[in-house]
Amino acid sequence: MSRVAALSGAGGLALLCGSVAVAITIGPADISVADVWSVVLTHMGAGDLGATGDTAVLSPIRDGIVWNLRLPRTLLAAVCGAGLAVCGAVMQSLLRNPLADPFVLGVSSGASTGAVAVVVLGVGGGAVSVTGGAFVGAVCSFALVLFLSHVLGGSTDRVVLAGVAAMQLFSALTSFVVMTAADAETTRGVLFWLLGSLTGAGWTDVAVCGTVLAAALLICGGYARTLDAFAFGEDAAASLGVSVARTRVVLLCVTALLTAALVASAGAIGFVGLVLPHAVRMLAGPGHSRLLPLTALAGAVFLVWADTLARTVLDPQEVPVGVVTSLVGVPAFVLVLYRARGTAR
Repeated sequence: MSRVAALSGAGGLALLCGSVAVAITIGPADISVADVWSVVLTHMGAGDLGATGDTAVLSPIRDGIVWNLRLPRTLLAAVCGAGLAVCGAVMQSLLRNPLADPFVLGVSSGASTGAVAVVVLGVGGGAVSVTGGAFVGAVCSFALVLFLSHVLGGSTDRVVLAGVAAMQLFSALTSFVVMTAADAETTRGVLFWLLGSLTGAGWTDVAVCGTVLAAALLICGGYARTLDAFAFGEDAAASLGVSVARTRVVLLCVTALLTAALVASAGAIGFVGLVLPHAVRMLAGPGHSRLLPLTALAGAVFLVWADTLARTVLDPQEVPVGVVTSLVGVPAFVLVLYRARGTAR
């Protein structure tokens, strides 16, 4: 089984690399896969290889399109897709709720409120960016969820209920601020961000989100066997020597902080964390040592192509990537439920 998992991981990684390379070539500019590798190798110090491997060198315009625009955006899509999918897999197992996803803790709603406060109300006086405001809002929302769940008893269902309450509260605050203080143009920009957008992605976003994702994967991977134990219930996990309360707090904090970082950079992108873990679980089984890395790869590939579709389907107009993931995710989720109907009987 470990050999099959290794082959699956290698195949998924190859698919991801190929998807990134091909996705970068799609757009109004005439760029080939060879051009993409040429630019990457050149900026990594391998020399000016040109588009065909000879002495021809890409023009500065094409180099800028690949290196400054499409490559960081596509890599950020891969990082966000992987992170959201992993968060969904962990939360569904941890909370034993098949409908749990990265936004069930109200993190997305809190991030939206923080971003709107910066853009519309000018909170921070220009010293705080939209990304910074979103991250602060996400952390505040998660802190409220932890407080409410602790007051209500701390069980998994109380965590979910506290997350729903926080989500509704911050969604209402966001709507109130936009309706009362924003003009039409600002409202349009805020709405686009709230639906998820990778426009303006830069290398700083890739570095920050990639670092947070790597740390979260290491931590969650270390708890793989513990998450397997949660499948039998909290009492069974405790009888196996698992510190249930400590594990829940650690993993909820990790997933919340990862979601906060991703939402702060890309906005609220739904359905990735809900659909992908179920699909991968059907193919790879429930073991988290296999499930987590394969889910990360599946989420990365999915969001790379979703973002490619979002920026090209109505070119030159761009569609929020969250709209694309929802339009694709809803029928995919229905299909997953349909195929799993026999196992639920």
